[in-house]
Amino acid sequence: MPILNNENSAISFGPFRLFPKSRLLQKDGAPLHVGGRALDILIFLAERPGEVVDKRELVKRIWADVNVDEGSLRFHVAALRKALGDTGKSARYVVNVPGRGYCFVASLAHVAPPAAQPAPISGEIAPLRSLPIQLAKMVGREEVIEKISNGLSLYRFMTVVGPGGIGKTAVAVTVGHRRSADFGGRVFFVDFGPLRDSSHIATSIASALGLTISAEDPTPALLTFLKTGPALLIFDSCEHVLDALAPLVERFVRDAPQLRVLATSRESFRSEGERIFRLFPLDCPPEREDLSVEEVLGYPAAQLFVERIAQSSGPFQLSAEEAPLVASICRRLDGIALAIELAAGRVNAYGIAGTASLLDSRFSLQWRGRRTAVPRHQTLAAALDWSYDLLPPAESATLRRLSVFAGPFAPDAAATVAAGEGLSVSETLEAIDSLVTKSLISPSGSRTLRYRLLDTTRSYAHGKLNELGETRQVARRHAEHFRDFFARAETDTSTPQPEWLSIYGAELDNVRTALNWAFGPDGDAALGIALTAVAVTLWIRLSLFAECRERAKTALAALGDTGNDRLRMQLLSALGWSLMYGEGRAREARPILETTLELADRLDDKDFRLRALWGLCIDQFNNGQFGKARALADRFANAAANSPDKTDPMLSDRLMAVALHYLGDQNGARVRIDRVNASLHVLTEKPKIFPLDLRISTQYFRARILWLQGLADQAQALAARNIDEGRANDHALTFCSVLGQAACPIAFWAGDFDAAERHGTELLEHTERHAIRLWGLWARAFNAAVAAKRGSAAAGLPLLREELNRAGDARFLPRFLPLLGELAACFGEADQVDRGLEMIGDVLARCNDRQELWYLPELIRIKGELMLRSARHAGDAEARFREAMEMAAQQGARFWELRCATSLARSIIGAGRSADALAMLEKVSGPFTEGADIADMRAARDLIAQLRT
Repeated sequence: MPILNNENSAISFGPFRLFPKSRLLQKDGAPLHVGGRALDILIFLAERPGEVVDKRELVKRIWADVNVDEGSLRFHVAALRKALGDTGKSARYVVNVPGRGYCFVASLAHVAPPAAQPAPISGEIAPLRSLPIQLAKMVGREEVIEKISNGLSLYRFMTVVGPGGIGKTAVAVTVGHRRSADFGGRVFFVDFGPLRDSSHIATSIASALGLTISAEDPTPALLTFLKTGPALLIFDSCEHVLDALAPLVERFVRDAPQLRVLATSRESFRSEGERIFRLFPLDCPPEREDLSVEEVLGYPAAQLFVERIAQSSGPFQLSAEEAPLVASICRRLDGIALAIELAAGRVNAYGIAGTASLLDSRFSLQWRGRRTAVPRHQTLAAALDWSYDLLPPAESATLRRLSVFAGPFAPDAAATVAAGEGLSVSETLEAIDSLVTKSLISPSGSRTLRYRLLDTTRSYAHGKLNELGETRQVARRHAEHFRDFFARAETDTSTPQPEWLSIYGAELDNVRTALNWAFGPDGDAALGIALTAVAVTLWIRLSLFAECRERAKTALAALGDTGNDRLRMQLLSALGWSLMYGEGRAREARPILETTLELADRLDDKDFRLRALWGLCIDQFNNGQFGKARALADRFANAAANSPDKTDPMLSDRLMAVALHYLGDQNGARVRIDRVNASLHVLTEKPKIFPLDLRISTQYFRARILWLQGLADQAQALAARNIDEGRANDHALTFCSVLGQAACPIAFWAGDFDAAERHGTELLEHTERHAIRLWGLWARAFNAAVAAKRGSAAAGLPLLREELNRAGDARFLPRFLPLLGELAACFGEADQVDRGLEMIGDVLARCNDRQELWYLPELIRIKGELMLRSARHAGDAEARFREAMEMAAQQGARFWELRCATSLARSIIGAGRSADALAMLEKVSGPFTEGADIADMRAARDLIAQLRT
């Protein structure tokens, strides 16, 4: 929207003046030639100073319906910068915000014709009072000012509504100065802030107008004056006099047709003809770690912060290290202009990092601002005192009690926690509605109604709660509400995962706040234990295993040795699962899960018996004890056989499929996993005892099994769909498994190292974002193996070895086994055959001891390849290849069989047995109906063609 409304107005920046309507750019008073497109870009960006304009929006605006690419935009922006002398070293006018667009960052001044001086008024009129001094620069409010300024041409009565400190007064004053000429200088500012007696409203207005009125009712005289010509009345800080002022404004607007009224208030007048303009906080930089200085300064809140630092401390240049801190300060201050200005004033004394740390203290509410500001704008506390002192008792009590919430809260939660001590639920809801109207509570969320207090308001209200000694009783109601809320969440298994997370995941911060109070010095440990037990489902579904572990430990310590066995069983189960899934600390998890199983048997709790058996089975997988895992899978199947929950038999089949897969029975595993897959269409509830998504986790194990069975096309297509489903599901641990269990290894085995690198990179980024340590260690080692395959084995070997060493004991988990095999192969390719043979011998011994048989054919094949490189062992290589082929055939692992056959064929060709090699390769590769493009099929085809010719 254009920011100028006068034909002769210009935008001044640096040595330049821009006249948008006449499309003229001057430098030092002389016309400056700029290309037409470049000038269009400058005008558009200058109309939205400080705002990052998306590249696509720019292209659409400048080229309209003409189809051009971003290269054209970059060319004309470069031409514009050259014309302006925007070198990027000193003068900066147009900056590029990578990935977003362009931003006009010059300091602006608007040049307009001199305002006409007000004509003298006859009668008993004192000299006119001027508007307050206009701020030299309004950051991030130009579009708002323009909208309100233009709105006064359409509407006779406008009210700017918003919370304290947001900048309502500054906006109104700026609008008054901008429109002064349009009203012949008859713009009058009335500050109702100091007024305590509403009976003096009319006389206050008369005083601002310069009228000396002796009548008992000054209203008729005011109307006589206001009817004499165009005028703009600006009424500031009206919230405490609305009842008396509203009817007076209605009369003024009705009876004085050339009058315009612009008011500022924390709530609307609710008057006839009123047009409300809600002023929102300044836009703040998003919560992202890699924000650059340019990106941070693309947001008005950060621009204001940096500008105010420069005003109070002298020249200031924001550094790359400080930029994220400034972004965080602006977010924590909710983009409230007054709060940002006050914080910026502390930087000279404390630095940016020190100022950020001080935001945690109530001391920040007392920071003082400009001495010339009205008292209620000199500190945050004063601004909030002003609002709080105007509230009736029911509303002030409700505001105090709502300060116990962390972040947004639902209406029913607010009513439950804030009601009591003389306030009914209906009175509380009515008070909340009124507090929203008064801008002390903000609506939050688009899909479902939620509320939130701005952080500064919450800090202030919580201080009042403490001062009045009400904290403990309100915090108790808060904790009790979320205990009951998550007791329902634990049994809510029919709600789809995304919707469940939307409902319950939004309350994570409230759970944390309630637990911190409950286990604190003034809390209630028994309430904290109960809340911990029911919140486990939340942590598991959010993959917050580390937090689950620590919360469970705290609750168990508080429970002691004589507490409730059922609660102990629930907490031990949570602790065991969090150790097993989150950290892979199997040695700690097993005794905890065994105790859980004992308690479940003693209490005859079928649900927790299955949870314990599942956890113990996974624990044996992690420890590589696959025979023991199979036995536990059988116990789980027996316990699930008569379960009323139809998901339990499905979990039994999935557990057995995984056990058989690792034990090397791919055909048996396929039967079980297909049975689960066939039942997924009837799945309406999420299994209670399974932390992953059953639909998605079924498919990545199916993909693995299909691949080993030689059904490469089906496996690859399934893995691709699985990635899309896992990403859409948005469950952190499930998506790690999607990438790590199927997508990464299948791409690697297929020889598609581009895809393997993409999947490995995404997995590593995902684990770092969600702090999932074990998969992160695996992703680093996998990416090293890909790098070794894509480049020189000798160069890749040190990195792969380093990453496996970094994994520590985790490298003995089943998922690391193929990477250990690749490391042994790399030793051979780097001419370190003896080290490779030594390593492969250790890994083979481990697999045989643990019955980890699924990868055994490939390990034996790698051993054969190493032997071929050794003069001492070359004669034994053929036997190893045949052993591996036979084992692969017995396992139903045709992929390993093909790979082994290719290695065997190459080894016997050199012995003059080409016919045997050809017959054997044709026999093994002939039944393959899929995977024509995978590396092993190409290698086998090439070798067959070579042998045939």
